[in-house]
Amino acid sequence: MAVSLSAGVRNSLASVQDITAQAAAVQSRLATGKRVNTAVDNPVNYFTASSLNNRSDQLKGLLDGMSNGIQTIQAASKGIDGVTKLVSSLQSTVKQAQADAAQNRPTKAGDALATTAEKIATSKSLKDIALDKLLVDDDADATNNAATETSSGNVGVATGAVSLAISIEVGDPAAGGSTFEASFDAENATVRDLVNEINKSGIATAFVDEKGQLNVKGTGSETVKFGLGSGADGDAAITDAQDGTSNVEIGFDVVDRTTTGIVGEAITSSTRSNLIEQYNTLRTQIDELAKDSGFNGVNLLAGDQVSLIFNEKTGTNQNKLSIQGTTLNSDNLGITEATNTTIDGFTNFQNDLDLEKATEQLNGALTSLKSLSSTFGANLAVANTRQDFTKGMADVLTTGASNLVNADANEEAANLLSLQTRQQLSQTALSLSSQADQAVLRLF
Repeated sequence: MAVSLSAGVRNSLASVQDITAQAAAVQSRLATGKRVNTAVDNPVNYFTASSLNNRSDQLKGLLDGMSNGIQTIQAASKGIDGVTKLVSSLQSTVKQAQADAAQNRPTKAGDALATTAEKIATSKSLKDIALDKLLVDDDADATNNAATETSSGNVGVATGAVSLAISIEVGDPAAGGSTFEASFDAENATVRDLVNEINKSGIATAFVDEKGQLNVKGTGSETVKFGLGSGADGDAAITDAQDGTSNVEIGFDVVDRTTTGIVGEAITSSTRSNLIEQYNTLRTQIDELAKDSGFNGVNLLAGDQVSLIFNEKTGTNQNKLSIQGTTLNSDNLGITEATNTTIDGFTNFQNDLDLEKATEQLNGALTSLKSLSSTFGANLAVANTRQDFTKGMADVLTTGASNLVNADANEEAANLLSLQTRQQLSQTALSLSSQADQAVLRLF
């Protein structure tokens, strides 16, 4: 059965119901923090915010991949730093070997050019007697070659020579060795002059020791061949020196310099030998360190590749950075293994030229490492920039979505307070309207 309500009661009741509905909506906004909870509330804002949030979530999902990629690059960069330190240690090892160079210079001492009898006759030291002797026998009389109180004597090089010459060969000239040839005037030339000429070469030195022996010593560790010759002019003397024709007169017992006239070969240095193991150990550690420079199974120093995706799109619209690694090891850096002998492709620690080559190898390795580090550094800068940009972009999208659907808590709280006040007033009005209907009861 329908209940009839007076117009006043019905209006008051409608007002209370409307206010209650509004209060419920405000309370829902305060509870959820959103003023648009469904498409019914505001279709445009609802779907726009949903799209913005979806893109923000996709970008945030890419951040993990970027982070892994950045860590992979940083791991490779740390590996390069470690390898660089090891190469610097290799340089120190080579410098130690080079500092010991003077200990293994090839040296040849000839027979004594002065005798005890000459020492007694001249009252000079054997060294001074040998240095003062003429090189050329001016009268071809072998009986007066000895030094006396009035004569300096001579070593007996061919009579009548106008020019003398020296020929010095270090190592193999065809494989990077050196050759020095020079002629000088034979007249009044002494052993001292010969010593000076040898010292001018820059590839060998000479001196006469206290025993009166002429010593020829290489400035490097390469085998040294020395020849003395004479002739009617400089060219003829040089040709003669190339065969070492006059070597025997200055105390060297080998005449044919071109085949067996070896002044001396490098002496094996124990210090250099001990440094070989240290050098090769450091070289091996370069390979091991590079192998350990990976992150999450990806190693850019082992030739792996890493790709960093920067946007949520696919296909040709996708933006990504692909970084191709390189296989980093001692061989690829051009650092050859150290040995104690001359072997193709290896570094002979007993050989000065090989040590210089090793220094060049290490300098080249450092240049390669700097270039590789620069490349990775540039890629890392790009990756970090894009990571920061993606984080900021995701925040912008989230904030934009929130601005479209989020409720203003202060405003909604004020609305609720106002509605509650109106609700109380409406309830009071409804009560007054009911009292008017109850007035009929007073008639009974």
